[in-house]
Amino acid sequence: MKKFTLTHRLLHWTIGIGMLILFITGFLRMEWMSKKKLSSLIVQETSKDGVSLSEATLKTIGKNSLEPMWEWHELFAYIILGLFVLRIVYMVVKGIRFPNPFKHSAPKEKFQGLIYLIFYGLVLMNLVTGFYLMWGDGTYKEQMEELHKTGIYWFPIFFLIHLAGIVYDEISKKSGIVSKMINGND
Repeated sequence: MKKFTLTHRLLHWTIGIGMLILFITGFLRMEWMSKKKLSSLIVQETSKDGVSLSEATLKTIGKNSLEPMWEWHELFAYIILGLFVLRIVYMVVKGIRFPNPFKHSAPKEKFQGLIYLIFYGLVLMNLVTGFYLMWGDGTYKEQMEELHKTGIYWFPIFFLIHLAGIVYDEISKKSGIVSKMINGND
């Protein structure tokens, strides 16, 4: 039986929580609390009282309204960057390997390995594109922004695949992997 160390579990759960916070803040910024939706809501409500605001004022209100949430997004981007690097270093030092999807092995292991590769690749892509958007020169802003926003789609898909794998392991092997990821015991 596999035993998960405290370090492994802390990395797993903090990365999971951090990714969830990044997803929620990104989703809110793109969808429910986008600049356009905030602007139209402000225009709609102020026009009831006969108040008209300039585009510049609307942009300022929108930006100031979103700023606290965006600060959380940026803070957790740095946290995930640090945790991602720690996770890779930890895996290398401990010799932890996920199944190689290119070796001759059982289909389940190939699929699991492929999912890991895709997940780590997508996390890396979102980190690189996100930090480019924060610190880059803007030459590739549109392309990087488009790539960065794919997290809104791939994160929930990965999460559902992850949950399905957990349920499959729990049902097929009676492995107790959930308990092991919480308390570390066999």
